[in-house]
Amino acid sequence: MKKIIVLLIVLFIICGCSNENVKNEVNVLNWSSYIPYSIIDDFERETGIKVNYGTYSSNEELLAKISSSNEGVYDLIFPSDYMIDLMIGKDMIEKIDIKELENFKNINPMFLNQDFDKNNEYSLPFLAATSVIAVNRNNIKDEINSYNDLLNSKYKNNIVLIDDQRIIVGMSLLANNYDMNDIDKNHIEEGKKWLLKLNNNVKAFDSDSPKTFLITNEVDIGVIWNAEAIIAKNYNKNIEIVYPKDGFALSLDNYAIVKCSRNKKNAYKFIDYLLREDINKKITEEYPYINTTISGINMKTEELLNVLKNSTYVKNIGSSISLYDKVWAQIK
Repeated sequence: MKKIIVLLIVLFIICGCSNENVKNEVNVLNWSSYIPYSIIDDFERETGIKVNYGTYSSNEELLAKISSSNEGVYDLIFPSDYMIDLMIGKDMIEKIDIKELENFKNINPMFLNQDFDKNNEYSLPFLAATSVIAVNRNNIKDEINSYNDLLNSKYKNNIVLIDDQRIIVGMSLLANNYDMNDIDKNHIEEGKKWLLKLNNNVKAFDSDSPKTFLITNEVDIGVIWNAEAIIAKNYNKNIEIVYPKDGFALSLDNYAIVKCSRNKKNAYKFIDYLLREDINKKITEEYPYINTTISGINMKTEELLNVLKNSTYVKNIGSSISLYDKVWAQIK
């Protein structure tokens, strides 16, 4: 009997999983500038649940934080498409129980059942973003509708790029008429050479607030997320938002519960709160990414369908990521 008790204790320590909340709190890790702090404050007042909120700037940073943290440090995270696939393979996230979510019905079916999580067993869509080219037409008169247009030497030190390996290396592949998830070594080498040329024109890599470079007139061109471009345009009406003819990335960020979350019930309460019609509308009013709920759609149907048709999800490319790592190390 004593051996059985000891074994049970050891198993509990190893897993550390529990459905019970350790404290009346939830530990959230999310992208920078994604949920207004006013909404977090309202959730805390309404539920009495304390939100311990941290941020990251890339999926790779998220992966590193979860990999290096002890079990139970984080409860709710917001990985992008390919990172969901990777985290499922590493047994880092738990299956989602939609019975815990009254507002699951608000999710737009258009964003469900994607290849990275076919039946949404482990994730649910939060917001979507596209990569775009933002151009300050006060200063740039040339036609710009392709990534290759950015190689013009007159744009030296005049471009800001998202600090995101998969998006930027993917951009170089699209510029050379390849798939942005290509794993052919020769094609990736072409992409590297293209990026080294572009580097002469790049002033900064920034994922936290690349719009600031455009707003403050430090640069006239940015390859940035659509919401960042929209916010910049709100400051300067002469900023044009271009969907490159070469193609562009569509990133779907998702709710996911970390394996062995200690505040799982509160994580579900926070997800359900964000899925409320009034709340998700407020989120995309302040951060105008693509709303993934039925009632909160903030793009015309025709425009949304066109975006989905011409964009590409970043995919988990397994061990081939090392090829991208080498390119990224050389251009950064």
